Amino acid sequence: MKLTQAVIGELRVPPGQPAGLGGRSTTTTEAAWIGSDDTGYKKVAEQDLRRFVAELARAQRLFWANGTHALLIVLQAMDAAGKDGTIRHVMSGVNPQGCSVHAFTQPSAEELGHDFLWRSTTVLPSRGMIGIFNRSYYEEVLVARVHPELLARGKDGRAVHPTEQVWRDRFEDINAFEQHLDRNGTRIVKIFLHVSRDEQKKRFLERLDVPDKNWKFSVNDLAERQHWDAYQSAYQEALSATSTAWAPWYVVPADHKYALRALVGGIIVDAIDGLDLKPPTVGPDERQALARARADLLSEPA
Repeated sequence: MKLTQAVIGELRVPPGQPAGLGGRSTTTTEAAWIGSDDTGYKKVAEQDLRRFVAELARAQRLFWANGTHALLIVLQAMDAAGKDGTIRHVMSGVNPQGCSVHAFTQPSAEELGHDFLWRSTTVLPSRGMIGIFNRSYYEEVLVARVHPELLARGKDGRAVHPTEQVWRDRFEDINAFEQHLDRNGTRIVKIFLHVSRDEQKKRFLERLDVPDKNWKFSVNDLAERQHWDAYQSAYQEALSATSTAWAPWYVVPADHKYALRALVGGIIVDAIDGLDLKPPTVGPDERQALARARADLLSEPA
């Protein structure tokens, strides 16, 4: 099963075009699940997710067997948009041996001593592997842009008092970095979970009101919420500047988790299918070795 190209096209940010976050829905898509009422919409989306999970499990086995490509999935979002739950549900059928997840938190002293892309390069997936970045090097053009004082922690003298040129340079560096990865066999899928301010408030209140979810809330989450408009502006510019033919951005409505997860699952399956991988073939020498191995096994005493 696959998402239609109409849905894929609607979610993708066209290279060279504005991301248009202000005009994009946080609840649904025009092309997916048309005509369903709320109950039907949820039921169809959940059925689709189950199919995508199964398809992703099949695709990952082929991906691992070939060992010719890596897949890097970049997830970016505002707080409480659903990154953790999306990873847990969408990747539930994947063999853990073939997948890694890395969450980017505050950089260490060692990481600050390098360029802003360095720490990402140390945890890139190898060929045959799926790697998921829960937040990523994009934090350095998002959080760092909303809070430019954070740049003073590093050793980059240009960034202590950042100008617009600093951000343009970083966008250019990111595009070149991702093109290098793509040329060397890493397929990159970047997904922005597009949640509304009202839905974020609802989820924050749930975390505060339900004791079992208190651990999910940080007072810093509320502080960052006060910068909502600045973050939306930073995301708008970053997505517009870095959605490319080799590493496109997809803006996925995140107010309904069931729809979010189905769409993310469909995007990932589409990315792997786009590689047109075939089962590995066995050459004549290998076939002879297999035949000898079979004969040896059959000749063993009972």
